[in-house]
Amino acid sequence: MNDLYTAAEARAVLERLRPTLDSLIEVRADLAELGTAVQRGTSSPLGGLPELKAAQARLDELLSSIVAAGPEVKGIAPLLLDFPSVLDGEPVLLCWLEGDAELAWYHRADLGFAGRRPLP
Repeated sequence: MNDLYTAAEARAVLERLRPTLDSLIEVRADLAELGTAVQRGTSSPLGGLPELKAAQARLDELLSSIVAAGPEVKGIAPLLLDFPSVLDGEPVLLCWLEGDAELAWYHRADLGFAGRRPLP
């Protein structure tokens, strides 16, 4: 298991990762467009198969840098990050979902995203 984070520590990591997260979201969209164009045999203003392969490599690179910073990547579309923590003596995951303005949610590990609650 990764290190445990306080909410403040997780928020600081998330803030440092913002440019990387923004890049990942952009590359993910490019990858979807390129993948569809290549699959259909049509052209895209973004390019073709070489650009698709480059976007896949860039996505892998961005994901690796996010994981290296500490959070668990639980999904990439939408982007979902969890930070292991403890709240009131119970193991929880501090949870950030793409579109959230800040890290403001948590859930018990055994409940997953469906058990997501606002941080106290």
